[in-house]
Amino acid sequence: MDQAQRATKARNRGKSVLMRSVAVSVFLVGAIASQPVLTPAFAQGVSLSQVVIEGNQRVDNTTILKLAGIGRGPVTAAQLNDAYQGLQNSGLFEEVSVAPQGSRLVIRVKEYPMINAISFEGNKRLKDEVLSEAVQSKARRAYSPALAEADAASIAEGYEVQGRLAATVTPKIIRRSDNRVDLVFEITEGKSVEIERLAFVGNRAYSDRRLRQVLETKQAGLLRTFIRRDSLQPERLDVDKQLLRDFYLSRGFVDFEVLDASAEVARERDGVFVTFSVREGQQFKFGKITTVSEIEGLDAAPYDAALKVKSGSVYSPGVVDTNIARLENLALKQGLNFVTIEPRITRNDRDGTLDIAFTLVRGQKVFVERIDIEGNTTTLDQVVRRQFRTVEGDPFNPREIRQSAERIRALGYFADAKVNAEPGSAADQVVVNVDVEEQPTGSLSFGVSYGVQTGVGFSIGLTENNFLGRGQTLGLNLSTGTDNANSSITFVEPAFLGRDLKLKFNAFYNETDNQDATYDTRLIGISPAIEFPISELGRLELRYTLKNSKLLDLRQAVADDPATPDVDETVVATTPIIQRDAARGNLMSSGVGLSYSYDSRVGGLNPNGGVLLRFGLDYAGLGGDVKSVTASALAVAEQKVWNEEVTLRAIFEGGALHMIDGDSRVTDRYFGGGKIRGFERGGLGPRDLATDDALGGNLFAVARFEADFPLGLPEEYGISGGLFADFGSVWSLDDVAGASGTVDDGFHLRSAIGVSLFWNTPIGPLRFNFAKAVSKQSYDKEQVFDLTISTKF
Repeated sequence: MDQAQRATKARNRGKSVLMRSVAVSVFLVGAIASQPVLTPAFAQGVSLSQVVIEGNQRVDNTTILKLAGIGRGPVTAAQLNDAYQGLQNSGLFEEVSVAPQGSRLVIRVKEYPMINAISFEGNKRLKDEVLSEAVQSKARRAYSPALAEADAASIAEGYEVQGRLAATVTPKIIRRSDNRVDLVFEITEGKSVEIERLAFVGNRAYSDRRLRQVLETKQAGLLRTFIRRDSLQPERLDVDKQLLRDFYLSRGFVDFEVLDASAEVARERDGVFVTFSVREGQQFKFGKITTVSEIEGLDAAPYDAALKVKSGSVYSPGVVDTNIARLENLALKQGLNFVTIEPRITRNDRDGTLDIAFTLVRGQKVFVERIDIEGNTTTLDQVVRRQFRTVEGDPFNPREIRQSAERIRALGYFADAKVNAEPGSAADQVVVNVDVEEQPTGSLSFGVSYGVQTGVGFSIGLTENNFLGRGQTLGLNLSTGTDNANSSITFVEPAFLGRDLKLKFNAFYNETDNQDATYDTRLIGISPAIEFPISELGRLELRYTLKNSKLLDLRQAVADDPATPDVDETVVATTPIIQRDAARGNLMSSGVGLSYSYDSRVGGLNPNGGVLLRFGLDYAGLGGDVKSVTASALAVAEQKVWNEEVTLRAIFEGGALHMIDGDSRVTDRYFGGGKIRGFERGGLGPRDLATDDALGGNLFAVARFEADFPLGLPEEYGISGGLFADFGSVWSLDDVAGASGTVDDGFHLRSAIGVSLFWNTPIGPLRFNFAKAVSKQSYDKEQVFDLTISTKF
């Protein structure tokens, strides 16, 4: 490098050093200018003789001096700086200046303006009233930029709950006179960001489709307009994690873990992809089941006999908890308090079993001091309190408290219910706190149905499940079709006389206007009843029924003679059977009855299936015009198979009407409609072949076999399929005299097969049936297609 190059390089280096020096100087000047103006004397501390405050309009001098923390007397530079920071951080002033002038200190402030009005622009999905509740800034209060930004974030969170992740909120002010401003939140709502896919990683025992049914969160589907669970809500993912844990744990996967639940937003921010990473682990079954007593003098044999759990069945915490409750109840029946059942589990990884030793131990003597209920603005305390099997003064049982909390949530009256226990006034006392949040309990429903025979039908229903906050149910229903009109009123008191005694009352009025028969009917009645448990899964109902029936508008029929098909139609009189029924006029029936039901599908030991058994017996003859005995029976068995995606169901049903005095009437007899698919309501059973009138029968028996399964469509669509096969018949009349051999009331087996399409819609669960009658009589009336509101037994 020559001498000229070295000189040039030195000059450039000198310029660079000079520029850095200038920059540092500017920075220091700016920093000094931004701080309170201090003189050298203040750096060592001086005594102030006067503090002057300027610029304040609404904030008085005393408040400013308190915020500054300074007054007359000795003051250091550090105290002066603290005074400046205190005023600046108070949120009351837009500008602050602390300027020492000799022995005087001048504090100049510029107050934030007063908010004149708050408005929202660009919002359509959320109304102004909702947004006003989300903001902390208020009219006639000082404007705070930090608070306005926090309000904007709160509004944006409200939109995120609705799945609008792209929503933006910008607070702006419009200056007015007298140091006032209008605060305006400019909102861009953006499009709803829906969950486009719910996926799972690590699941082997159950498919993605089955696990999606467990989650509270749903994918966006065909009914996204009505389903509001298809937007991403982070707090809902925590609920979904717990739902997955409960699902797997109840099926024996004791080591199940949710490793991660991640949500990925699409680049265009128009969709979210949620993925759950899980570790299933090994499925365990119950191994050796024993009962052990660690209480001196207490024999474990009766407790061992009370257990209802089978070795080799899939492990479930619910089964263990149910058996613990059974053993604790047995101890109470024996007069033993503070007996605790501890399930001691021995794990056998080699054969995948869990040995359970139900151990009877002496628990701590702790009593329930009181039960406090809060948050119930409509529901009476007694409605919540009766969900507890424990009352004040009883021994404290944590398991019973947990079950009581579940019963409170199951009522459906509350959006949230929290139950916890805390120490009471003494060491052996606890206080149970119940905190609930009310939610609407009434519903107004509209429905539409269609049947080939009945035509288009409309229904309207008004139901209040917590009438007057007493936990009572009041329902009004009205439905009409082409040839029928039905109305009813229902009232249910679930805790009559403060006990587990359900009081029911039902009143009904039904009319038929048969288009393809020579008679119409009218039926009106009332039926009060009481229902109570007689076992863990069994209930008994006792009822009284009073009803009045009448046949109306007897007409002549137009029919073809089967023997001479070429002859024109002829007018035929109503069958003598119907004529005799109509001649009896109004018939009053007064009687009592009972029904026993046993249902293990919900509270049984098998989470994937169960049975429903129902038997009824009614006697009519307590006054009135009818003396008869009616018996009915129903048996339903369900089981989920193939990873719980297919439900198999078998239904057996039958009924018998026996007249003690006289003949049965068409208004009391059985018809085949709804019993065997593929046939119209009066399409099978005893019939007058001359008039083509369906007469009904005194006996019926059917067997129905069904299989419900997914169709591969997203679960959110609510569409699934089914197959069915029905077998049965309706037969037997008391008297066919005068019918000239045209009435057939014999037993003829009918059968039908078909497919079903189920669709859960906002108007109700619809069922489309496509059926084909396989075995039938020549005079039976088929029904190939039917659309109805789906029902459950």
